[in-house]
Amino acid sequence: MKTSDSIFHQCLYFSSNALARKVEKLAIESWKPIGLSPSHAYLLTTILKQPGQHPGALSDELQLAPSTITRLIEKLEAKRLVVRMTSGKLTYVHPTQTAKNLQPQIDNCLNNFYKAYSSILGEIESQKLVQQMVAIADKLPV
Repeated sequence: MKTSDSIFHQCLYFSSNALARKVEKLAIESWKPIGLSPSHAYLLTTILKQPGQHPGALSDELQLAPSTITRLIEKLEAKRLVVRMTSGKLTYVHPTQTAKNLQPQIDNCLNNFYKAYSSILGEIESQKLVQQMVAIADKLPV
């Protein structure tokens, strides 16, 4: 059944979740080559681009609950992709050399994900959709 055929097709909650589930499937396929879930991959990408962030900043950047960030970091630590370093009361997250070596593959997965959805939606439509979603998300309360 198409989303547009549902009795809820005019409902923001239903429609956004239907879209999220379909995008999630594309993302999972795109990140399979490096064996990471999309959430882990985006967290690792953030840590690689800005090493030494504390979990609170990562939570803000990825718009995920602090407890979710902690769980994701623990999994990345188990895979030896990040390390946590404590200084005083603060903890900072750094990529390992293994993670740094994965950077080209990570970039390739991200590029493949973009190609997957933009080949379906079109590049311009994809860019517009992402911009609109960001603008809408910024307007809604947390």
